[in-house]
Amino acid sequence: MPSLLIVDDEANIRSSLGAALGREGYQVDGAAHLGEARARLREAYDLVLLDVWLPDGSGIDLLREVAAHDPETVVIMMSGHATIDAAVEATRLGAFDFLEKPVGLERLLVLLRNALATRSLAAENRRLRPQAAHAIVGRSPTVRKLLREIELAGASAARVLIRGEHGTGKELVARALHASGPRRDLPFVAVNCSAIPEELVESELFGHERGAFTGATQARRGRFEEAHGGTLFLDEVGDLSPRAQTKLLRVLQEGELNRVGGNRTIKVDVRVIAATNRDLEASARAGGFREDLYFRLAVIPITVPPLRERVEDLPLLIEHFAHVVARESGIRSSSFDPEALERLARYGFPGNVRELRNLVERLMIMNPGAAIGASHVSAVLPQLDAASADSPRSLADAVQGFERRHIQEALRATGGNMTQAAARLGLERSHLYKRMKKLGLSA
Repeated sequence: MPSLLIVDDEANIRSSLGAALGREGYQVDGAAHLGEARARLREAYDLVLLDVWLPDGSGIDLLREVAAHDPETVVIMMSGHATIDAAVEATRLGAFDFLEKPVGLERLLVLLRNALATRSLAAENRRLRPQAAHAIVGRSPTVRKLLREIELAGASAARVLIRGEHGTGKELVARALHASGPRRDLPFVAVNCSAIPEELVESELFGHERGAFTGATQARRGRFEEAHGGTLFLDEVGDLSPRAQTKLLRVLQEGELNRVGGNRTIKVDVRVIAATNRDLEASARAGGFREDLYFRLAVIPITVPPLRERVEDLPLLIEHFAHVVARESGIRSSSFDPEALERLARYGFPGNVRELRNLVERLMIMNPGAAIGASHVSAVLPQLDAASADSPRSLADAVQGFERRHIQEALRATGGNMTQAAARLGLERSHLYKRMKKLGLSA
């Protein structure tokens, strides 16, 4: 149940709004002045309805305090006789919106729902931000190049077009760009353009007014408005219809939009990051995608490599996903022996990193607590045995090269102590000897 504090010196406003919002599922408290409000705000509230003028001071001062000490609380200002300067100052200090009295209940309910959605997005962004820098796992030259591109592009405000096959991690790259830029503390909103029915795309992106179409019983903000100030990630942007492409181009050019069924122009400040698994440049040249929109989106193009081009990252990725699966599923993490890694390296992974993650989860669930070996891999990928003669050895060679360096690093870190190095690698000492002999390493 969302908690809400109404700060207003008029008792009838506190009681009438409190009763109405209580019936809508809100837990409502009231405060008649700043002193009482400060006392109540020692407890956390999701939302605050705050009058500008109060008997013992300005609501703007309280807004400033809330923004500084509890940024997760969403504040909506209200007043019956506020100046434009007050509204501008409140917005600058982080107020979600500014309402004039008398406050219409229907509009207030829509505003509160939007405020809660924005709060949820902001909380999700804060939760994901610490993970963003570590989410792209790998040490291969292609990954190091990708991380450098993210670092450079993230610091700018330029639009980015991320290109890559299904499952390569394009949204991870988009989140890393957002987390490394100046908008990191503002919303990150992701939209899969291919998953939205064509007739609803415009409403989803640009919002709609009440009565705009059958079923539009109330006004709704679109994803551009939800992402205001932050980043909007348009995944599979190449699937947008020509009409939606035209409207998107206008928003990118003008920085403003009209909701479906509305005439009011709404300004939006959003960094757009788009992604595609197509050759969008070729599609634009052939007339399948607006060329002017392509050039607006692809200010900075970034390509995410498929897993088959970074197979030396396979051991690190498997170790990472094993820990993730263990944490999320509450099961013991599994180790993968070198023979299992060699066998996996021969698989092309058409579903890329996403398929690898699913495969690791399947192997761990089907073999709880076991060290995953070649036989376990063959059980879930029997086609590898049939195709092993034709598999490119360069993939297995790349994994062996990584394994060789991994063992050498462990030996250096332990001063050449085989027992400690084996423990560090999660191997039996005898197994480490066998692996070193096979890899041509001296003990």
